[in-house]
Formats: sequence, structure tokens, C-alpha cells
Amino acid sequence: MARTAELDHIDRAILRLLQRDASLSLAAIAELVGLTQTPCWKRIRRMEQAGILTGRVALVDPASVGLPLTAFVAIETGDHSAPWLDRFAGVLSGMPEVMDAWRMAGDVDYLLRVVVPDMAAYDAFYRRLIAAIPLKNVSSRFAMEHIKAETVLPVPE
Repeated sequence: MARTAELDHIDRAILRLLQRDASLSLAAIAELVGLTQTPCWKRIRRMEQAGILTGRVALVDPASVGLPLTAFVAIETGDHSAPWLDRFAGVLSGMPEVMDAWRMAGDVDYLLRVVVPDMAAYDAFYRRLIAAIPLKNVSSRFAMEHIKAETVLPVPE
């Protein structure tokens, strides 16, 4: 299934509904998009198999579970080889405080979003990171306020 070419208006409606509330029952989704349950389930299953739907999760407020500090970590490296990237990805996979990791274009090679309980925990994370793999430069920015959080992609009609 081509990711965008084969998504009709019903598939897109299903995606919009699931993004807003993944706990909706199949019956509710089917009713809201004008299908019966079986064809609705087949569409959802097809989008899961195609990798369009990648999971269904509950969103948790970080501060309410003791993780109030968010850091954005910009990384520059002198090594852009495939083995280095594989090693870097492996290091990050063992660091649960890394919530997002992006390979970037521009003056920064990688950007991480890290959540931790406090500055001491961030310092421990930082020390583990720089000990695990050679990096050219690491700079951190700390969030003071979370102004907007959105997990719902603006899926076009």
C-alpha cells in the first residue's frame, strides 16, 4: 500500500479519530466514518500492516510521574559513517531518558529530547553519553515551559 496514494477519505477519517482517541471502540469508529465494523477493522488492520498506524498509546504528563525537566540536546560529530551511526543508535536505545532522536540537516547533526527528574539526573545522562561514543560537540537547552504539545498529525482530507 502506498502510504498516501491509497488512503481514501475514510482511511483519513479513521486516522484522525484514532489520533485523537485510540481508546474508541471499533463500533464507535465504524459508526463515525459510516462503515460497519468488519470493513472498518480491515482498513485499520491494513494501515497497521502498511506501517501507517505504528502503535496505540496513552500519553502521560512527564511532571506528574517525576520527570519535570526536559532538555533538548544538540550533537555534532566528526564521524558520519554508517558504523558510527549504528553505534550511536545503539547507545541511545539503552538510554530510556531519550524520548526522541533526530538526524538533522544544518549546523547540528543530531537533536535529542531528553526527560529527567532533575539537573543531577541530566548530568548523569550527559556523562554516560559522552563516555559511550566520541562526539565533537554537545550543547543542551532546557525547557522552561511547555507551551504546545500535539500528537495529532494534520491528516489532509
